Amino acid sequence: MWRAFARLLPRALECGPGVVQQQQLTLTQHLPHSNASDFCRTYYRNTHNLLEPIIMTSSAKPKVVFVLGGPGAGKGTQCSKIVDRFLFTHLSAGDLLREERSREGSEFGTLIEDYIRNGKIVPVEVTCSLLENAMKNSGKSLFLIDGFPRNQDNLDGWNRQMSEKVDMQFVLFFDCDEEVCVKRCLTRGQGGSGRSDDNLESLKKRIQTYNNDSLPIIKYFDGAGQVKKIDASPDADQVFREVERTFLSSGF
Repeated sequence: MWRAFARLLPRALECGPGVVQQQQLTLTQHLPHSNASDFCRTYYRNTHNLLEPIIMTSSAKPKVVFVLGGPGAGKGTQCSKIVDRFLFTHLSAGDLLREERSREGSEFGTLIEDYIRNGKIVPVEVTCSLLENAMKNSGKSLFLIDGFPRNQDNLDGWNRQMSEKVDMQFVLFFDCDEEVCVKRCLTRGQGGSGRSDDNLESLKKRIQTYNNDSLPIIKYFDGAGQVKKIDASPDADQVFREVERTFLSSGF
């Protein structure tokens, strides 16, 4: 965004009888994902042969990409790669809930544990509050929100609480065969993931919840032309090549 802005700005700023040339501008080397103080950009205008600083500030809303897919589709793995390549901040709704569940003194800990263990979706008010606090505390402006919204209640709650505060870009949907997903989750559990839901009994409930509640949300976004579908069955590197192409074509 800022590269395009820097190209257009010289044409817009008048400088005496002429127009500022590209070489007469300098742009601080901050990336758009940096914290709020980094949103300041300094340009210099040649006014009467003096370099006069022009401070440009951004009030743009944070950009959000929803990351959805079934249990074991590889959302977390791919989000880590996106963070490294495109400098997004990864917010996993599930991780935030698990952290809150284990936080000493949490008023929601027991409730969250009961919902997660039974493969149910935690009330949206809890999840939205955790996501909003994490976004504010990060000081960043590019976010991957992983595993949310997972049902109609999630979507409605997000729209009530957050839709006016962010700029939702698209839904990154990792489509993966159910058998592959189950194998990945069980392997993860056997490897000591520490997740209480990485077992066959919980997986059956999670997959049923995903099919009944989450797929309709993905179809809703798809109908609105907001879904970028990725085949998540191949190995992680092959999947990421397609993810990378998707983000590049979306201007990141």
